[in-house]
Amino acid sequence: MRSFPDGNVPEHKFIEGIVVNSILASKEINFEEKEFPFTDKDFNFIQNLVGERTGIVLSDIKRTMVYSRVVRRIRKLGVSGFTEYCRLLKDGDESELIEFTNAITTNLTSFFREPHHFEYLTKTVLPELERKKCDKRIRIWSAGCSSGEEPYSIAMTVHNYFKNKSGWDIKILASDLDYEMVERAASGVYKEDRVTGLNKKHLNNYVKKGKGKLEGSVKMDKCLMNMITFKQLNLLHDWPIKGPFDFMFCRNVVIYFNKDTQKVLFDRYADLLPDNAPLFIGHSESLFKVTKKFKLIGQTIYRKGNNK
Repeated sequence: MRSFPDGNVPEHKFIEGIVVNSILASKEINFEEKEFPFTDKDFNFIQNLVGERTGIVLSDIKRTMVYSRVVRRIRKLGVSGFTEYCRLLKDGDESELIEFTNAITTNLTSFFREPHHFEYLTKTVLPELERKKCDKRIRIWSAGCSSGEEPYSIAMTVHNYFKNKSGWDIKILASDLDYEMVERAASGVYKEDRVTGLNKKHLNNYVKKGKGKLEGSVKMDKCLMNMITFKQLNLLHDWPIKGPFDFMFCRNVVIYFNKDTQKVLFDRYADLLPDNAPLFIGHSESLFKVTKKFKLIGQTIYRKGNNK
C-alpha cells in the first residue's frame, strides 16, 4: 500500500469511520417509557413522510431503528421530543427534511461485497464489452452508492482489466440519496480497517496509506477517482441522466420499496440500458413478479431482455 502525505486532503474532510446503522426489530419495547416518548401517531407520520419522500416502506418492525436515528436529530436540535420534531417536519423546513431523510437512510456497505458479481464482470461482462465496443467507450451506473465502496470496487475491477489496453474511455456515475454519503465517497478517504479485505494487488495498486496525522486512514488512487463522478440523486425524482449505460449496479436499494415502486424504478433503468446489458442487484432482492424487462441469468445478476 502506497502512502499519501498529510497535506493531500484537509483534515476536516477525513472520515472518522463509516457508521454502520443496524436495523433492529421493535419487539415488545414500550416506546412511551423511553427518554423521548414515541407515540403511534408520531411513528405513523414518519412512516408516511419517508414513503412520500423516498419511496421507502418502513414496516412496524423498523420502529426501534427509526427511534434510534431520529432521536439524534431531536437531541441536536434541542426540541422537546418526537411530537415537536414531527411538527417541525410538517411545517416543511426543507433543510431539516434533508437531515431527516439522511438520518433514516441506511448506509451499510463494503469493498467487493458479493464477490461473484465482480467475478462475473471480469470473466464475462468486460470481455464482451472489449469485443463489442468499437468506440472503446464504456459507461456504468452505481445507483445507491452509499459511502463509495461499490463504485471504487467497480473501478478497480474495470481498471485492472483495461489497464494495458489503450484508448478506452471509461466513466462511472455513482449516485446516492444521502448527500453526506456522496461527499464522503467523493473524498476517496476511508479508515484503514475498511480496506483490510482487499487483496494485496488491489492494496498495492489502488490504495494509498496515510502518514503522520493521517495515520490510520487510506485514500483511493487518482486513477479510480478520475473514473468516477459522484452525484446526489433521488431515484424517485426526475434524472438528469441521458444514458445509455453498458451495465448497472443497484444493490440493496429497493428492499424498502413496495412492488409498484420497484417496477417503476427497474422499468426506468431498462430505458437507459441496451438489450442484454447486465444489471446487478442485492443478495436479498429479486425482480420476480416485479418487471418482465430483465431476465435472470445468475445469482442476483440480470440481463435486459428485448421486451417492449
